[in-house]
Amino acid sequence: MTTIQNTTEINKNVSEVYAFLADLNNHEQLMPENIYNWSSTTDEARFTIQNMAKLALKVEERSEHQFIKLVPSEKAPFEVTLRWELQVVADTVTKATFIIDADLNMMMKMIASGPLQKLVDFQVNKLKEKLG
Repeated sequence: MTTIQNTTEINKNVSEVYAFLADLNNHEQLMPENIYNWSSTTDEARFTIQNMAKLALKVEERSEHQFIKLVPSEKAPFEVTLRWELQVVADTVTKATFIIDADLNMMMKMIASGPLQKLVDFQVNKLKEKLG
């Protein structure tokens, strides 16, 4: 399993950060420009990654103020799990970590690791930009 992750600190309390991340409708705001055909509900999101694949993700598990776990709701190019983990640093500071666990063979790892790391970095930075 390949694990790709990044962490940031956000100057908001954990309940505000969790409320934003728990609703998949908000995740469109965290996506880079190469994502299109976005459609979502609170629990599911569908989108196309330019020149790559269509993905449908659903919330598999939520733990209030701690984490949100997403898994593919349809067949994906590889096994993948996305997780946002939250940690209280102070009353108005939350540590947010975005983790992608992907089951990549050697060839896929060479192709996908870079773009997946860019996606993780982009989303973490966007979350900090949106929420402060």
